[in-house]
Amino acid sequence: MTDAAALEATIRERLATLAPSTLELVDESHLHAGHAGARSGGRHYRLSIVSEQFDGRRTMERHRIIYAALGDLMQRDIHALSIVARAPGDNAAP
Repeated sequence: MTDAAALEATIRERLATLAPSTLELVDESHLHAGHAGARSGGRHYRLSIVSEQFDGRRTMERHRIIYAALGDLMQRDIHALSIVARAPGDNAAP
């Protein structure tokens, strides 16, 4: 398993604690080649996640829940994370 594949597996494992009904994780690191974060090894991801844990919570609260689940990965392995976090009853448009 490559480092990128291992990191993606770890991200998915940690986000599984949120019991998502939908989780889409896209590695967009190739779009940021030459960027300072890419040079230092941090990867760039786009995340779309639907979880009942987000029900009744504002966007910032949802993001904090995700950051807490990812923990130290946000400090060393993930340079950028674009997030769309919804509760099951939310409108599908971001």
